[in-house]
Amino acid sequence: MCNVYVNADPILYESRTRSLRIHGVITTVRLENLFWDVLHEIAARENMTTTQFAVKLYDELITLRGEVPSNFASFLRVCCLRYLSIVAGKSELTSDPIPELKPRVLKTV
Repeated sequence: MCNVYVNADPILYESRTRSLRIHGVITTVRLENLFWDVLHEIAARENMTTTQFAVKLYDELITLRGEVPSNFASFLRVCCLRYLSIVAGKSELTSDPIPELKPRVLKTV
C-alpha cells in the first residue's frame, strides 16, 4: 500500500514560491508543486488563471469571514484537498458545488 505514496515523483512534493498580486499588493505563497497543479486544475475549470482564482478565494474569505487567515498557503492546501474529496465523492458537502465534476488527469508543473 505505501508504494502508492512512496513512489510519488519527488517533483510533486518540492515546494515552489510564487508571487501573487492581490489588489495591488504582492503576496508570496509557498506550496508544494502538487498543490499548485491542483489549484491550476480548479482555476482552469473556472476559466481563470491560478492567480485570478487565488484572488477570488481571497475576496470570498473577506466577504464571509471579514479577514484572511494569517496562513493563506494552508487555506489553499485545504481548498485543494476539499476539491479532491469532491472529485473522489468523499466530501461531507451535501450538494456538489462544482457542476458536472469529472476527474481529470493532473499534469506536473
